[in-house]
Amino acid sequence: MTTYLRRRTFLAASGAAFAMPAQAYMPGEGPDTPKICLGPMVDTEMNVRGCKRFRQIGITHVILGNSGFPWSADMLKAKVQLLKENGLTVGDIVLPYVGPARETMRDIILGRPGRPQAIEVVKSAIRAAGAAGIPVVEYNFYAHRLEEGYFHAPDPTRGGAVVESFHYDRVRDLPPLPETGAQKVDVLWANLEYFLKEVVPVAEAAKVRLSLHPNDPPPAISRGSQQIMTTFADWKRLVGLVDSPSNGMTYDCGVSREIGEDPVAVARWLGERDRIQHVHYRNVVVRREREDYTEVWPDNGMVDMLAVMRELVRQKYPRMVHPEHARGLNVNDNVVEKLRDPAGERGTKLAADEDPNLNSYAAWSFHAAYTRAMLQAALLMRGT
Repeated sequence: MTTYLRRRTFLAASGAAFAMPAQAYMPGEGPDTPKICLGPMVDTEMNVRGCKRFRQIGITHVILGNSGFPWSADMLKAKVQLLKENGLTVGDIVLPYVGPARETMRDIILGRPGRPQAIEVVKSAIRAAGAAGIPVVEYNFYAHRLEEGYFHAPDPTRGGAVVESFHYDRVRDLPPLPETGAQKVDVLWANLEYFLKEVVPVAEAAKVRLSLHPNDPPPAISRGSQQIMTTFADWKRLVGLVDSPSNGMTYDCGVSREIGEDPVAVARWLGERDRIQHVHYRNVVVRREREDYTEVWPDNGMVDMLAVMRELVRQKYPRMVHPEHARGLNVNDNVVEKLRDPAGERGTKLAADEDPNLNSYAAWSFHAAYTRAMLQAALLMRGT
């Protein structure tokens, strides 16, 4: 009986202790620190169970899925409120660049006849995001994204876990697509500048930051089209097109290394100008800059992930950090066999839904936990 009572007393006391915030034990997220996020949160996750999957691994901030485009303020407000009621804050939403809705941005990027109407749609979307309290609207400006150069293969150094590589030599000579043609870099820059001059004032009024993701993969030519946002000089040029906190970019430390730059120096340059709107936090092994690399688990690549996080903490960067591109936990031997190309290639493209362990919740949990460890370490080291 005595042992039983002691146990009940301990559990009651520990229940009160566990109710205390994590910040009582280790440094945590605050107003002037990065916020770890996951997402995009799709409609099927917009429920109590879906929110719990994020909250139970310590996530309080999310990227909102971009379904229902063109968005209305009421639709976005309802989603933001539902997530808020379940402990999640929306910090970012992405303008569609896949599916039928992508044609809005394609009209703008390619300067097609529908551009004026497309820009008005984007302006309306920015206003809707601002009305819903979503502080960042992310977008891409690819003439063509060379996804054909990606492939999956098991990593022998990680027990066969699936990682994704890019090899430009496999796709260097692919012809232009009829719907895209061969775009010139000067035309794309002119189209981007035109777009920004139209929408940045709207974003400023709506208290929204526009965040352009750099080209990934970053070769200079993609199916015959020259690309912008493939070098650090390009990123600096973006910032100079329209001088406003609403005109910035998604800082990706992995892409920074892919193009041969020091990720910490890139973060410092962008952050000191307050042009980091969102962060993609991932690691890579680069064999040839811009053309040959593998996206790896965050703890075993060429990027000094702690140094990157320390720079963000030093800047008091307050927005979201996304530990994106979770690697695949491969426990299915059949998947490994699918990845063995009999023609001698080094891997194949494999959809994540071919095996439930690819792009899994466990892999995302690992990425989120690693990122939190880096954040806590950086906060403990702040000022040293």
